[in-house]
Amino acid sequence: MKTLLEVVDLKKHFKTPNGLLHAVDGVSFSLEEGKTLGIVGESGCGKSTLGRVILHLLDSTSGKILFEGNDITNLKGRELKNLRKDMQIIFQDPFSSINPRMPVSRIISEPMRIYRTCSSRKEYDARVAEFMDVVGLAKRVENAYPHELDGGRRQRVGIARALALKPKFIVCDEPVSALDVSIQAQILNLMQDLQTQMNLTYIFITHNLSVVKHISNDICVMYLGVIVEKSPSKELFTKQFHPYTQALLSAIPKPKLEPKASRILLKGELTSPINLGPGCRFVPRCPCVQIKCKETSPPLLEIAPGRFVACHFPLTD
Repeated sequence: MKTLLEVVDLKKHFKTPNGLLHAVDGVSFSLEEGKTLGIVGESGCGKSTLGRVILHLLDSTSGKILFEGNDITNLKGRELKNLRKDMQIIFQDPFSSINPRMPVSRIISEPMRIYRTCSSRKEYDARVAEFMDVVGLAKRVENAYPHELDGGRRQRVGIARALALKPKFIVCDEPVSALDVSIQAQILNLMQDLQTQMNLTYIFITHNLSVVKHISNDICVMYLGVIVEKSPSKELFTKQFHPYTQALLSAIPKPKLEPKASRILLKGELTSPINLGPGCRFVPRCPCVQIKCKETSPPLLEIAPGRFVACHFPLTD
């Protein structure tokens, strides 16, 4: 399978009055064409920042981004504009991410107009109708404005806009978190159908572990700007090697009460992401901490086929 995206030691630091905030700090992974990589973690762990840096909505501090084998880390101007046709994003909030002063048809056609992909008004209208049909929007809403639509339809408009240029790669930044559960299922099924039809490649960012299990081929678990565990989706939910991943998965609500089911409650305070010192970032909350953990930061290493973990003492029992 062809590797579409490769990220190598990617970092994004923000200057603050108190020092450097390490939002993304040395993230590396590769993503094959037509696959979905889920990125999970607590709020503030850097997963949305990572997606924005990959798309050049934020400039990286250091590291490399390779797209189809080409280094796109420092692209600017016309080269970056041409690249954006192949890389799109679906934002978390469907109301704030689309222009409230444009009707649905104009919102969907705007990317096509910017890149002049059609030669006539009739052709634009035909393409808009095509994408509305693809995402399940009725023709009657083409002249409606965003405030006249419910959350599910607004998100479908956002998806249609992201698809308008027929990209190869889409960052999905918590695209269903603002929607009702029944609408979430519709949008997720739609995205999977579109992936099959158009050979799309996704990075799916979420804090909902049940959702990421449903849609992802592989999952990266982030904690304070770094990946602490990476694994095929099914294997991660069977066995976790990092204490943080284990605690995170224990918090998934169970539809049926089980006598032996238990929650892992993490104690201690979060490490500040500003001016980080040596050692593992999970030390203050880790139930398995030892002296080595406080002295050196663990690298992300493969400890089983396809299983990567950043922990000096991974859970093997």
